[in-house]
Amino acid sequence: MRHVIDQAAVWQASATRFAMATVVRTWGSAPHAAGTSMLVAEDGRVVGSVSGGCVEAAVCAVAEDVLAGAGPARETYGVSDDDAFSVGLTCGGTIEVLVREVTGDAPLARVAADLAAHAPVALVTPVEGGPGSLAAGASGVSGTLGDARLDRAAAQAAEALLARGTSGLVRVGEPGPDTSCAPERELFVQAFGVPPHLLVCGAVEFARPLVRIGALLGHHVTVCDARPAFATAARFPDAHEVVVDRPHRWFAAHADQVDAATAVCVMTHDARFDVPVLELALRSRAGYVGAMGSRRTHEDRLARLRAAGLGEAELARLRSPIGLDLGGRGPEETAVSIAAEIIAVRRGGSGRPLSGLAGPVHAS
Repeated sequence: MRHVIDQAAVWQASATRFAMATVVRTWGSAPHAAGTSMLVAEDGRVVGSVSGGCVEAAVCAVAEDVLAGAGPARETYGVSDDDAFSVGLTCGGTIEVLVREVTGDAPLARVAADLAAHAPVALVTPVEGGPGSLAAGASGVSGTLGDARLDRAAAQAAEALLARGTSGLVRVGEPGPDTSCAPERELFVQAFGVPPHLLVCGAVEFARPLVRIGALLGHHVTVCDARPAFATAARFPDAHEVVVDRPHRWFAAHADQVDAATAVCVMTHDARFDVPVLELALRSRAGYVGAMGSRRTHEDRLARLRAAGLGEAELARLRSPIGLDLGGRGPEETAVSIAAEIIAVRRGGSGRPLSGLAGPVHAS
């Protein structure tokens, strides 16, 4: 979604007329979560996706009507019929999409700037055709929904959803003539939380494609290695940070930033570097801790970690040898297996082939 917001800010700055289509609600095995958006420019350019290809053409047609003056629209797309080319979701889910023209007063530049700074921010939009939009987050409130009371209620709703890390529909205010309360409105809060952190310990060759994939998946990627000849921005152009330091020292200095969304990948398979940082990582809140190396290296690593005082519950958190068994070879295929395991751990996936499982492909 960040590239969609960035493009929206660029189009807004250049006075390009465009509509934003946003998934506001889902049921069943929907391909994308609420908050996913796509842009449709007046000249026909499209950025982003709301369904992975199932209903994009139909949404573009709605966007054209919106830009022609029809006003905001809410459309629901469900299971398609036997004709695979009919408008519907072949995955079996249902999505509700809000399509609105984005005007020049929308605070998109503020949202894009907060995203670039890795600050949590939410974009709040009226669902029922009301004016304006509002951005709220750690750096304050920008924009307006046309009523100061409504702006305050919207900012509070945005703060609540940001804390949960979810986007969704909310109803704020009260009906009736009471001028002390915000007017009743249904709003959509599009929440952008802090991106998950990927810490790659060891600036080895196998780390390079992992850094690329991690950045592609939306992680804030840090590479840390004590060897200045290897830990360079030139070798890791996709990393957000390349740090020349012993990984355990970096980890200790940034322990307050480690949370359940943090993935730690130890790539050097050298006990002098691996064991000190693994000792810290396995005792931290990091949601994923993996280490590269053979099974013999793993057994030696476990013995050293036990000697350092780690218990069996802490050792059980270690993903080693790192990655899923894909049968791959080389840095690129190994990086895919590691990234796949990180996703499976974070999302609760089994790592098994979908063809051997029953039930919805996408979790509700």
